[in-house]
Amino acid sequence: MRNYELMVLLQPDLDETAFGDVTSKITGWVTDNGGTVEKTVDWGNRRMAYQIRKQRESHYVLFQIAVDPSATKELERNIRFLEPVMRHMLSVAE
Repeated sequence: MRNYELMVLLQPDLDETAFGDVTSKITGWVTDNGGTVEKTVDWGNRRMAYQIRKQRESHYVLFQIAVDPSATKELERNIRFLEPVMRHMLSVAE
């Protein structure tokens, strides 16, 4: 198991139920692959440096996870297919 930080930028106009659905899906994919979600930090809406999908703001969510390195490809592939996710970045936590 290796510790990772997963930053996800979501569409800024999501309601609470859609936001909960996205976070629960990501958490489920991590736990399905034998990992754990250590912490989920909601940063709220913030202004981005450049426009993505004609949006100037995004809802930032940081996941601190522990998962096997072989499961990261499938996790990123699943995140790419989520419609509300504008961008994501998975990096090794130090």
